[in-house]
Amino acid sequence: MPDLDRKTMRTALGIHTGSLRYLKVMEKAKVRHDLDGTPGAEVTDTHRAHATQVLQDRFKKEAERKKAERDAAAAEEATRLHAEKLNQLTAKFSRK
Repeated sequence: MPDLDRKTMRTALGIHTGSLRYLKVMEKAKVRHDLDGTPGAEVTDTHRAHATQVLQDRFKKEAERKKAERDAAAAEEATRLHAEKLNQLTAKFSRK
């Protein structure tokens, strides 16, 4: 594709090589394959370790994000319950 500019190609390859599917395959791969499917160069231990590290970082970040969401939801619920209790006490002890 000679009419494809370098920036677009870099972006496309970055998206592909950063995908979860690609990284999972790279963790266990022994040989790379060309675009036409023919076997190419060997996958080094360094590249496998990098793929593993990137996946671990992503999973850790996702777990932290989900925990933060759960904590925020729990705090919101606690605040709502606290306000509800205060309203009940106010209604019970207020003079009308």
